[in-house]
Amino acid sequence: MSLDVVVIAILSLSLTGAAFLSMGLIAVLKPLLVRYALARPNARSSHKVPTPQGGGIAVVGAALFVSGAVLATLGFSLSSFLFVAAAALGLALVGAIDDIRPLSAVPRLLLQVVAVATVVLVSRVRIFPEWMPLGLEQALLIFGGVWFVNLVNFMDGLDWITVTEMAPITAFIAVLWLLGFPPAPAIVAASLCGALLGFAPFNKPVARLFLGDVGSLPIGLLVGWMLLQLAGTGALAAALLLPLYYLMDATITLLRRLARREKVWEAHRSHFYQKATDNGFSALEVSAHVFGLNLALAGLAAMTLVWSSGAVQVAALVSGIVLVGLVLRRFSTPRQKIPLEVS
Repeated sequence: MSLDVVVIAILSLSLTGAAFLSMGLIAVLKPLLVRYALARPNARSSHKVPTPQGGGIAVVGAALFVSGAVLATLGFSLSSFLFVAAAALGLALVGAIDDIRPLSAVPRLLLQVVAVATVVLVSRVRIFPEWMPLGLEQALLIFGGVWFVNLVNFMDGLDWITVTEMAPITAFIAVLWLLGFPPAPAIVAASLCGALLGFAPFNKPVARLFLGDVGSLPIGLLVGWMLLQLAGTGALAAALLLPLYYLMDATITLLRRLARREKVWEAHRSHFYQKATDNGFSALEVSAHVFGLNLALAGLAAMTLVWSSGAVQVAALVSGIVLVGLVLRRFSTPRQKIPLEVS
Protein backbone atom coordinates (compact mmCIF):
# COMPACT_ATOMS: atom_id res chain seq x y z
CA MET A 1 0.00 0.00 0.00
CA SER A 2 1.48 3.37 -1.03
CA LEU A 3 2.08 6.17 1.45
CA ASP A 4 -0.43 8.42 -0.34
CA VAL A 5 -3.17 5.83 0.08
CA VAL A 6 -2.38 5.55 3.80
CA VAL A 7 -2.47 9.32 4.22
CA ILE A 8 -5.80 9.60 2.39
CA ALA A 9 -7.22 6.80 4.55
CA ILE A 10 -6.10 8.52 7.78
CA LEU A 11 -7.52 11.86 6.69
CA SER A 12 -10.79 10.26 5.62
CA LEU A 13 -11.08 8.42 8.94
CA SER A 14 -10.39 11.64 10.85
CA LEU A 15 -12.99 13.55 8.84
CA THR A 16 -15.78 10.97 9.01
CA GLY A 17 -15.11 10.09 12.63
CA ALA A 18 -15.30 13.73 13.71
CA ALA A 19 -18.42 14.31 11.59
CA PHE A 20 -20.37 11.47 13.22
CA LEU A 21 -19.11 12.31 16.70
CA SER A 22 -20.08 15.96 16.22
CA MET A 23 -23.59 14.98 15.13
CA GLY A 24 -23.95 12.59 18.06
CA LEU A 25 -22.80 15.15 20.60
CA ILE A 26 -25.20 17.72 19.18
CA ALA A 27 -28.10 15.28 19.50
CA VAL A 28 -27.20 14.73 23.16
CA LEU A 29 -26.47 18.36 24.04
CA LYS A 30 -29.22 20.16 22.14
CA PRO A 31 -31.96 19.78 24.83
CA LEU A 32 -29.58 21.35 27.38
CA LEU A 33 -28.68 24.17 24.99
CA VAL A 34 -32.36 24.90 24.36
CA ARG A 35 -32.82 25.25 28.09
CA TYR A 36 -29.69 27.16 29.10
CA ALA A 37 -28.19 28.81 25.99
CA LEU A 38 -30.97 30.34 23.97
CA ALA A 39 -29.98 33.24 21.68
CA ARG A 40 -32.84 35.69 21.52
CA PRO A 41 -33.07 37.98 18.46
CA ASN A 42 -32.35 41.68 18.78
CA ALA A 43 -31.87 44.64 16.43
CA ARG A 44 -28.41 43.40 15.40
CA SER A 45 -29.33 39.73 14.91
CA SER A 46 -29.73 37.91 11.61
CA HIS A 47 -32.24 35.43 13.09
CA LYS A 48 -35.86 36.18 13.94
CA VAL A 49 -36.79 33.49 16.49
CA PRO A 50 -35.03 32.32 19.69
CA THR A 51 -32.44 29.72 18.68
CA PRO A 52 -30.15 27.61 20.87
CA GLN A 53 -26.43 28.35 20.66
CA GLY A 54 -23.46 26.35 21.86
CA GLY A 55 -23.14 23.82 19.04
CA GLY A 56 -19.46 24.67 19.05
CA ILE A 57 -19.08 22.44 22.13
CA ALA A 58 -19.73 19.44 19.89
CA VAL A 59 -17.65 20.76 16.98
CA VAL A 60 -14.54 21.60 18.99
CA GLY A 61 -14.88 18.58 21.26
CA ALA A 62 -15.21 16.17 18.35
CA ALA A 63 -12.35 17.75 16.40
CA LEU A 64 -9.92 17.67 19.33
CA PHE A 65 -10.90 14.18 20.52
CA VAL A 66 -10.62 12.56 17.10
CA SER A 67 -7.41 14.33 16.09
CA GLY A 68 -5.81 13.56 19.46
CA ALA A 69 -6.83 9.90 19.23
CA VAL A 70 -5.50 9.59 15.66
CA LEU A 71 -2.20 11.29 16.51
CA ALA A 72 -1.72 9.07 19.58
CA THR A 73 -2.61 5.91 17.66
CA LEU A 74 -0.12 6.75 14.93
CA GLY A 75 2.61 7.42 17.49
CA PHE A 76 3.11 11.11 16.75
CA SER A 77 4.37 13.42 19.48
CA LEU A 78 1.47 15.04 21.33
CA SER A 79 3.44 17.74 23.14
CA SER A 80 2.64 20.68 20.84
CA PHE A 81 -0.87 19.42 20.11
CA LEU A 82 -1.74 19.23 23.81
CA PHE A 83 -0.75 22.88 24.32
CA VAL A 84 -2.80 23.95 21.30
CA ALA A 85 -5.75 21.83 22.45
CA ALA A 86 -5.53 23.27 25.98
CA ALA A 87 -5.50 26.82 24.59
CA ALA A 88 -8.50 26.02 22.39
CA LEU A 89 -10.41 24.49 25.30
CA GLY A 90 -9.58 27.55 27.40
CA LEU A 91 -11.11 29.80 24.76
CA ALA A 92 -14.09 27.46 24.51
CA LEU A 93 -14.66 27.90 28.25
CA VAL A 94 -14.42 31.69 27.88
CA GLY A 95 -16.91 31.51 25.01
CA ALA A 96 -19.29 29.26 26.96
CA ILE A 97 -19.38 31.71 29.86
CA ASP A 98 -19.86 34.60 27.44
CA ASP A 99 -22.74 32.79 25.71
CA ILE A 100 -24.60 32.46 29.00
CA ARG A 101 -23.58 35.68 30.74
CA PRO A 102 -21.63 38.17 28.59
CA LEU A 103 -18.13 39.03 29.83
CA SER A 104 -16.70 42.53 29.74
CA ALA A 105 -14.25 43.29 26.94
CA VAL A 106 -11.03 43.56 29.00
CA PRO A 107 -10.91 40.12 30.72
CA ARG A 108 -12.15 38.48 27.52
CA LEU A 109 -9.33 40.10 25.53
CA LEU A 110 -6.68 39.21 28.11
CA LEU A 111 -7.70 35.55 28.09
CA GLN A 112 -7.55 35.55 24.30
CA VAL A 113 -4.03 36.99 24.41
CA VAL A 114 -2.95 34.20 26.80
CA ALA A 115 -4.39 31.51 24.54
CA VAL A 116 -2.89 32.93 21.35
CA ALA A 117 0.49 33.55 23.01
CA THR A 118 0.55 29.90 24.12
CA VAL A 119 0.01 28.73 20.54
CA VAL A 120 2.58 31.13 19.06
CA LEU A 121 5.28 30.30 21.61
CA VAL A 122 4.73 26.54 21.35
CA SER A 123 4.74 26.62 17.55
CA ARG A 124 8.22 28.21 17.33
CA VAL A 125 7.45 29.24 13.76
CA ARG A 126 9.26 32.05 11.97
CA ILE A 127 7.65 33.65 8.93
CA PHE A 128 9.47 36.99 8.78
CA PRO A 129 13.10 37.60 7.69
CA GLU A 130 15.82 36.45 10.10
CA TRP A 131 16.96 40.03 10.73
CA MET A 132 13.71 40.73 12.60
CA PRO A 133 14.14 40.16 16.37
CA LEU A 134 12.34 37.03 17.53
CA GLY A 135 10.52 38.90 20.29
CA LEU A 136 9.12 41.45 17.84
CA GLU A 137 8.00 38.73 15.43
CA GLN A 138 6.24 36.82 18.20
CA ALA A 139 4.52 40.01 19.39
CA LEU A 140 3.26 40.66 15.85
CA LEU A 141 2.07 37.06 15.51
CA ILE A 142 0.22 37.27 18.83
CA PHE A 143 -1.43 40.53 17.77
CA GLY A 144 -2.42 39.01 14.43
CA GLY A 145 -3.63 35.83 16.13
CA VAL A 146 -5.85 37.72 18.57
CA TRP A 147 -7.31 39.69 15.68
CA PHE A 148 -7.94 36.48 13.71
CA VAL A 149 -9.69 34.82 16.67
CA ASN A 150 -11.91 37.87 17.07
CA LEU A 151 -12.71 38.28 13.41
CA VAL A 152 -13.83 34.65 13.17
CA ASN A 153 -16.08 35.38 16.12
CA PHE A 154 -17.36 38.60 14.50
CA MET A 155 -18.08 36.87 11.20
CA ASP A 156 -20.04 34.01 12.76
CA GLY A 157 -23.34 35.82 12.50
CA LEU A 158 -25.21 34.08 9.71
CA ASP A 159 -26.45 30.55 9.06
CA TRP A 160 -23.80 28.36 7.42
CA ILE A 161 -21.27 31.15 6.95
CA THR A 162 -18.61 29.64 9.25
CA VAL A 163 -19.08 26.22 7.65
CA THR A 164 -18.73 27.62 4.12
CA GLU A 165 -15.67 29.63 5.17
CA MET A 166 -13.80 27.12 7.29
CA ALA A 167 -14.60 23.80 5.59
CA PRO A 168 -12.70 24.70 2.38
CA ILE A 169 -9.76 26.08 4.39
CA THR A 170 -9.43 23.03 6.63
CA ALA A 171 -9.92 20.60 3.73
CA PHE A 172 -7.17 22.38 1.77
CA ILE A 173 -4.75 22.24 4.71
CA ALA A 174 -5.54 18.57 5.37
CA VAL A 175 -4.73 17.57 1.79
CA LEU A 176 -1.36 19.32 2.01
CA TRP A 177 -0.09 16.35 4.06
CA LEU A 178 0.26 14.63 0.69
CA LEU A 179 2.73 17.38 -0.30
CA GLY A 180 4.91 17.12 2.79
CA PHE A 181 2.99 19.41 5.17
CA PRO A 182 3.39 18.37 8.84
CA PRO A 183 0.90 15.62 9.76
CA ALA A 184 -0.36 17.04 13.08
CA PRO A 185 -2.02 20.22 11.73
CA ALA A 186 -3.24 18.24 8.69
CA ILE A 187 -4.98 15.68 10.92
CA VAL A 188 -6.47 18.43 13.12
CA ALA A 189 -7.64 20.20 9.94
CA ALA A 190 -9.36 17.05 8.64
CA SER A 191 -11.00 16.47 12.03
CA LEU A 192 -12.22 20.07 12.30
CA CYS A 193 -13.53 19.93 8.73
CA GLY A 194 -15.47 16.78 9.57
CA ALA A 195 -16.83 18.24 12.81
CA LEU A 196 -18.06 21.32 10.93
CA LEU A 197 -19.73 19.12 8.32
CA GLY A 198 -21.44 17.23 11.14
CA PHE A 199 -22.70 20.55 12.50
CA ALA A 200 -23.82 21.82 9.07
CA PRO A 201 -27.25 20.07 8.93
CA PHE A 202 -28.26 21.77 12.19
CA ASN A 203 -27.03 25.20 11.05
CA LYS A 204 -28.39 25.25 7.49
CA PRO A 205 -30.79 28.13 6.81
CA VAL A 206 -33.03 28.51 8.73
CA ALA A 207 -30.67 27.40 11.51
CA ARG A 208 -31.87 25.24 14.39
CA LEU A 209 -28.55 25.66 16.23
CA PHE A 210 -25.72 28.22 16.37
CA LEU A 211 -22.04 27.66 17.12
CA GLY A 212 -21.94 30.34 19.81
CA ASP A 213 -18.73 31.92 21.10
CA VAL A 214 -17.88 28.53 22.61
CA GLY A 215 -17.31 27.40 19.03
CA SER A 216 -16.22 30.45 17.05
CA LEU A 217 -13.38 31.48 19.40
CA PRO A 218 -11.55 28.11 19.55
CA ILE A 219 -12.22 27.47 15.84
CA GLY A 220 -10.53 30.79 15.11
CA LEU A 221 -7.57 29.75 17.27
CA LEU A 222 -7.24 26.30 15.68
CA VAL A 223 -7.49 27.58 12.11
CA GLY A 224 -5.09 30.41 12.96
CA TRP A 225 -2.60 27.81 14.25
CA MET A 226 -2.95 25.79 11.04
CA LEU A 227 -2.38 28.89 8.90
CA LEU A 228 0.64 29.79 11.02
CA GLN A 229 2.09 26.33 10.39
CA LEU A 230 1.43 26.80 6.68
CA ALA A 231 3.10 30.21 6.62
CA GLY A 232 6.05 28.69 8.50
CA THR A 233 6.75 26.41 5.54
CA GLY A 234 7.30 29.48 3.37
CA ALA A 235 3.75 29.54 1.98
CA LEU A 236 2.81 32.94 3.40
CA ALA A 237 0.80 33.92 0.32
CA ALA A 238 -1.31 30.75 0.57
CA ALA A 239 -1.85 31.33 4.31
CA LEU A 240 -3.19 34.81 3.54
CA LEU A 241 -5.30 33.80 0.54
CA LEU A 242 -7.23 30.99 2.23
CA PRO A 243 -9.02 33.19 4.86
CA LEU A 244 -8.94 36.37 2.73
CA TYR A 245 -12.71 36.90 2.67
CA TYR A 246 -12.98 36.91 6.46
CA LEU A 247 -9.83 39.04 6.73
CA MET A 248 -11.10 41.71 4.35
CA ASP A 249 -14.73 41.83 5.48
CA ALA A 250 -13.82 42.08 9.17
CA THR A 251 -10.83 44.42 8.79
CA ILE A 252 -12.53 46.89 6.44
CA THR A 253 -15.57 46.92 8.72
CA LEU A 254 -13.39 47.57 11.78
CA LEU A 255 -11.55 50.45 10.09
CA ARG A 256 -14.83 52.02 9.00
CA ARG A 257 -16.23 51.78 12.51
CA LEU A 258 -13.05 53.28 13.97
CA ALA A 259 -13.32 56.16 11.49
CA ARG A 260 -16.89 56.76 12.69
CA ARG A 261 -15.64 56.62 16.31
CA GLU A 262 -17.97 53.77 17.18
CA LYS A 263 -17.45 51.42 20.11
CA VAL A 264 -15.91 48.60 18.10
CA TRP A 265 -16.28 46.02 20.88
CA GLU A 266 -20.07 46.30 20.78
CA ALA A 267 -22.33 44.20 18.53
CA HIS A 268 -23.39 45.74 15.23
CA ARG A 269 -24.72 45.02 11.74
CA SER A 270 -21.98 46.66 9.66
CA HIS A 271 -20.29 43.60 8.15
CA PHE A 272 -20.66 43.14 4.42
CA TYR A 273 -22.43 39.80 4.85
CA GLN A 274 -24.94 41.53 7.13
CA LYS A 275 -25.44 44.30 4.58
CA ALA A 276 -26.08 41.60 2.00
CA THR A 277 -29.06 40.26 3.94
CA ASP A 278 -30.31 43.82 4.37
CA ASN A 279 -29.93 44.31 0.61
CA GLY A 280 -32.10 41.36 -0.36
CA PHE A 281 -29.74 38.36 -0.27
CA SER A 282 -30.93 35.29 1.59
CA ALA A 283 -28.63 33.59 4.10
CA LEU A 284 -28.26 30.68 1.68
CA GLU A 285 -27.25 33.02 -1.15
CA VAL A 286 -24.65 34.75 1.02
CA SER A 287 -23.17 31.43 2.10
CA ALA A 288 -23.15 30.21 -1.51
CA HIS A 289 -21.18 33.32 -2.53
CA VAL A 290 -18.71 32.77 0.33
CA PHE A 291 -18.27 29.10 -0.53
CA GLY A 292 -17.69 29.79 -4.22
CA LEU A 293 -15.27 32.58 -3.39
CA ASN A 294 -13.34 30.31 -1.06
CA LEU A 295 -12.98 27.67 -3.73
CA ALA A 296 -11.49 30.33 -6.01
CA LEU A 297 -9.14 31.51 -3.25
CA ALA A 298 -8.08 27.92 -2.60
CA GLY A 299 -7.26 27.62 -6.31
CA LEU A 300 -5.10 30.75 -6.11
CA ALA A 301 -3.42 29.40 -2.95
CA ALA A 302 -2.64 26.17 -4.81
CA MET A 303 -1.04 28.21 -7.60
CA THR A 304 1.32 29.84 -5.12
CA LEU A 305 2.41 26.40 -3.90
CA VAL A 306 2.99 25.04 -7.40
CA TRP A 307 4.80 28.13 -8.72
CA SER A 308 6.97 29.72 -6.04
CA SER A 309 8.19 32.76 -7.98
CA GLY A 310 7.59 36.15 -6.42
CA ALA A 311 5.62 37.31 -9.46
CA VAL A 312 3.13 34.46 -9.06
CA GLN A 313 2.77 35.11 -5.33
CA VAL A 314 2.01 38.80 -5.90
CA ALA A 315 -0.31 38.12 -8.83
CA ALA A 316 -2.27 35.54 -6.83
CA LEU A 317 -2.63 37.89 -3.84
CA VAL A 318 -3.77 40.77 -6.06
CA SER A 319 -6.23 38.48 -7.84
CA GLY A 320 -7.58 37.29 -4.50
CA ILE A 321 -8.03 40.84 -3.24
CA VAL A 322 -9.88 41.77 -6.44
CA LEU A 323 -12.17 38.73 -6.19
CA VAL A 324 -13.02 39.43 -2.56
CA GLY A 325 -13.53 43.11 -3.37
CA LEU A 326 -16.04 42.20 -6.08
CA VAL A 327 -18.00 40.03 -3.67
CA LEU A 328 -17.96 42.73 -0.98
CA ARG A 329 -19.20 45.24 -3.54
CA ARG A 330 -21.97 42.88 -4.60
CA PHE A 331 -23.00 42.41 -0.97
CA SER A 332 -23.10 46.20 -0.53
CA THR A 333 -25.36 46.78 -3.53
CA PRO A 334 -29.13 46.53 -3.02
CA ARG A 335 -30.70 43.92 -5.26
CA GLN A 336 -33.17 45.38 -7.72
CA LYS A 337 -36.66 44.03 -7.44
CA ILE A 338 -38.17 42.95 -10.73
CA PRO A 339 -41.55 44.66 -11.09
CA LEU A 340 -44.51 42.38 -11.63
CA GLU A 341 -46.24 42.82 -14.95
CA VAL A 342 -49.92 43.67 -14.71
CA SER A 343 -51.98 42.36 -17.59
